[in-house]
Amino acid sequence: MAGRGTPATAMLDRLGMRYSVHSYAHDPRHGSYGLEASAALGVAPERVFKTLVADVDGRLTVGVVPVTSQLDLKALAAAADGKRAGLADVAAAERATGYVAGGISPLGQRRRLPVVIDASALGFATIFCSGGRRGLEIEIAPADLIRAAGATVAAISRPPAGQA
Repeated sequence: MAGRGTPATAMLDRLGMRYSVHSYAHDPRHGSYGLEASAALGVAPERVFKTLVADVDGRLTVGVVPVTSQLDLKALAAAADGKRAGLADVAAAERATGYVAGGISPLGQRRRLPVVIDASALGFATIFCSGGRRGLEIEIAPADLIRAAGATVAAISRPPAGQA
């Protein structure tokens, strides 16, 4: 996309939401998009949220969790009124959202998917999420993100494997 605009920022503009855009030079060799964003922008990683697409009982559903955590698939399934969840195939996630992996935003998706945002987001005045491409983050109040995405809020994150 030319310039800074993405379907996510266009959606926020249409809704009249307040947000800021932060960009950085994405390094394709970096192992974690979210931790890269945290370091590049000088933001605590707990405030940077990653967008993961899961398959909940055959329905694609978006989970938004801190980059320092893992998506709790059982909790996501429960929050989405489902029984079982697994991470979606990358190609299916990209097709449904219109974004590439590492740049999937919970906003402005090609096909509007149900969104569940981790409850920890409510502990911050603003959080960061993907703006719709690698190297582009949106800073937004959690309540505004929830409203714009039509999201549900639930405890859907857990510490990474091996951490308590």
